[in-house]
Amino acid sequence: MDRADLPIVQVENLRKVFRVGFWGRCVTAVDGVSLEVQRGEVFGFLGPNGAGKTTTIKMLMGLIYPSAGTATLFGRVIGDQAAKTKVGFLPESPYFYDYLTSREFLRFYGHLFGLLGGMLEKRIDELLELVGMTHARDLQLRKFSKGMLQRVGIAQALINDPELVILDEPMSGLDPIGRKEVRDLILRLKESGKTVMFSSHILHDAELLCDRVAMIMKGRLVASGHVSELIAGDTTQEVEMVIDRLRPEALERIRPLTSKVVLKGERVMAMLTSQQDVDHALDVIRSAKAKLVALTPHKASLEDLFIRKAKGAQSVVEARVA
Repeated sequence: MDRADLPIVQVENLRKVFRVGFWGRCVTAVDGVSLEVQRGEVFGFLGPNGAGKTTTIKMLMGLIYPSAGTATLFGRVIGDQAAKTKVGFLPESPYFYDYLTSREFLRFYGHLFGLLGGMLEKRIDELLELVGMTHARDLQLRKFSKGMLQRVGIAQALINDPELVILDEPMSGLDPIGRKEVRDLILRLKESGKTVMFSSHILHDAELLCDRVAMIMKGRLVASGHVSELIAGDTTQEVEMVIDRLRPEALERIRPLTSKVVLKGERVMAMLTSQQDVDHALDVIRSAKAKLVALTPHKASLEDLFIRKAKGAQSVVEARVA
C-alpha cells in the first residue's frame, strides 16, 4: 500500500557495474548512491556529463537492473506495474517519429495507457495548452524546434496524469528562451501538485527551480539537501568594488587587499575576499577622494559548491591512481 508519509523515490546504496571491452573490464557507473525525493517537491539530480545521472534514472525506470542496492517508487520495488502507472518519464535525447503531428504523437502514447475516445482527446487538448503548443497541434514533429520537441516530450510524460514526473536533462541543448519555457513548465507542474525529479548539469536552472538537490560525481553522491542549506555554509565569498578617479598611488595601496584588479580607463574593478579588506579599501578611497561607483557582494551559489566538489572528486581519483 502507498503511504503519504513515505518518500515517492527512495534509493539506498544503489550500484551499477558494466562490463566493457573484449576482456569484460568492470566499470562502475554508479557507486553506492542513496537519496530520497519527497512528495510535492522539485528535486534536482546534478552532475557533470558522465557522472552517472542517466544510469541512475534508467535503474529507477526499470530499463536496466542495479548490480547492488535497492530503490522504490511509491514504496514499491522497481518494476512494479502499479508504481509505473503513476510515473511520467522523458529520457535524454528521445527519438520521436517525426512524421506524426503533436496530436497524433500524444494520441499514440495515450493509447499505451489505455486512454480512448473523448477522454483522450480532452487530455491531449489540456496538455497542449499546458505546454503552450496549441498552435502546433497539427504540425509534424519534424518541423519543430528543439524547444518545441522538449515541450511536446514533457506533454507525453504527462499523458497518464502521473504523480511523479522524471525528466532526464530536459534543458540540455536549449537556447535561453527554450530553457525558460521548460523552467516555467516545471514550476507549473509543481503548482499543480506534481512531484518533479530532473537531472541536469545546468546549475543556474537548478538553483532557480529546486527545493532540494543531490550532486553526483564519478558515480558517487558528494552532496545532497535543501539548496539554501547547501550554500548556507558559504557566506559572502567576494565583494566587487567599482571605483572611478582612483589615483595610481591609492590603487597600489588597495591592490594587496584584492584577489583581482581590472583597469578600464579611469575605472577600477577590484575583488576583495574579507570584510576587513573592504573596510580598509573604503578608507583608502575616501582619503584619496575617489568615487565609489558600486559595492556588490557576490553570494555563494550551487555553481561554487559544484566546482569545489568536482575538484575534490578529481583529487580523490588522482590519489587513487598515484
